[in-house]
Amino acid sequence: MDIRFAEKKDLPQIIELCIEHAKYERVEFEQKNKTELLSKFIFGQDSALQCLIVSQENSIIGYATFMKQFSTWDAGFYLYLDCLYLKANTRGLGLGTRLMEKVKEYAKDENCTIIQWQTPDFNRKAIDFYQKMGGISKTKERFCLDIGMEKNQQNMEPISPF
Repeated sequence: MDIRFAEKKDLPQIIELCIEHAKYERVEFEQKNKTELLSKFIFGQDSALQCLIVSQENSIIGYATFMKQFSTWDAGFYLYLDCLYLKANTRGLGLGTRLMEKVKEYAKDENCTIIQWQTPDFNRKAIDFYQKMGGISKTKERFCLDIGMEKNQQNMEPISPF
């Protein structure tokens, strides 16, 4: 098994894993324009999102996406782990730990002093995994606010209602 940064050719399999991941976390997944959008945000000129994949032969069996962000309170940069997902039949083989080690290496290279992430409170296996790795839970509520922006399908830029 190999862990490497994603390439454009990997997008269809990454999207399939995103669909599985959303089902696992009991949320909806809108597939519309995902190939174009993820291509832009992972591989574009000003891309901020990084994507590592776990591959076995020609099949992608897991992924992690993350980005560098700034903490005002810490007055420094940290890495935000947006997603980490492995196919069910590959869990418990040490791949999650190997994937997190690669994320940690990237964080160090980017002078980030901490990695932050979240997981649903019902995902006991993920919570146990993260705690075993030394992760410390900080209880907060996550809020989402839909600001009513529509996306222009031509250039995928937000269209202001004004």
